[in-house]
Amino acid sequence: MSQRLTAQDFDQELLVLFDAYVHGDLDRRGFLRQAQRYAKAGVTAAGLLASLSPNFAAGQQIAAGDARLKSEKVTITSPKGYGSLHSLLVRPVSAGTAPLPLVLVVHENRGLNPHIEDVARRLALEGFMVLAPDALTPLGGYPGDEDKARANFAQLDQAKTREDFLAAVAWLRARPGGNGKLGAVGFCYGGGIAHWLATHLPDLQAAVPFYGNSPAPEDAAKVKAPLQVHLAGIDERINAAWPAYEAALKAASAPFAVHHYPGTQHGFHNDTTPRYDAVAAQQAWTRTVAFFTTHLA
Repeated sequence: MSQRLTAQDFDQELLVLFDAYVHGDLDRRGFLRQAQRYAKAGVTAAGLLASLSPNFAAGQQIAAGDARLKSEKVTITSPKGYGSLHSLLVRPVSAGTAPLPLVLVVHENRGLNPHIEDVARRLALEGFMVLAPDALTPLGGYPGDEDKARANFAQLDQAKTREDFLAAVAWLRARPGGNGKLGAVGFCYGGGIAHWLATHLPDLQAAVPFYGNSPAPEDAAKVKAPLQVHLAGIDERINAAWPAYEAALKAASAPFAVHHYPGTQHGFHNDTTPRYDAVAAQQAWTRTVAFFTTHLA
């Protein structure tokens, strides 16, 4: 088996280009054209893109049919959003009928792909009832192709999508088997949603944004839930807005902690791409689980 590539195997400028491509600031043709300058002997720009793109099989930690988990696909009614929201609900079998802490998992800007489903299963094995919605439901759900998923995601009306996530929160709180205490964790786009939920839900018990867009500083005063924020060391697009929001959180005496991971790339927790940093990801995950255990148990 060939050695797995890491961020150190790529030029930093290429990683910046890839980040722009992933977040819709650069189309595929534009990425390939600009990436060609970083192609070395025997490697094409298309090859570079393939190397940087997700490998879900390589990153999977918990199989979909793992016998330790009870997993089911559910549909949530969202009257103020798009109408309905397909989601994955997971809980550990070992808990029996005991009430469990609740966690909403919010995906990146590609919908509920196999990686986020895997993250939901990982959290469930830590002793939580986990709901992972798919914001792409109105467009048919995650299409199985990251490029198409990204293109579809850009078509969503974000006001309706946010209402869908609020509906998911309400549904999960009302679900039998929960202890009534709910937290939210999100990655990239989902990190921004976790931040947003903390400004809109005064009864949220905990929020963990991973490298997500910060809300406007004036919204910091609305934050009541404890925040645990994870930021990559090399992530200018996200990090540029953080100092102003951090200052606003401090001024509002909002409960928060922020963890910076030096030398890591945006998406360092996603173990399906070379931007993954195993040490930082494990540290952030351990902190996340401990944080939810403290505030939700």
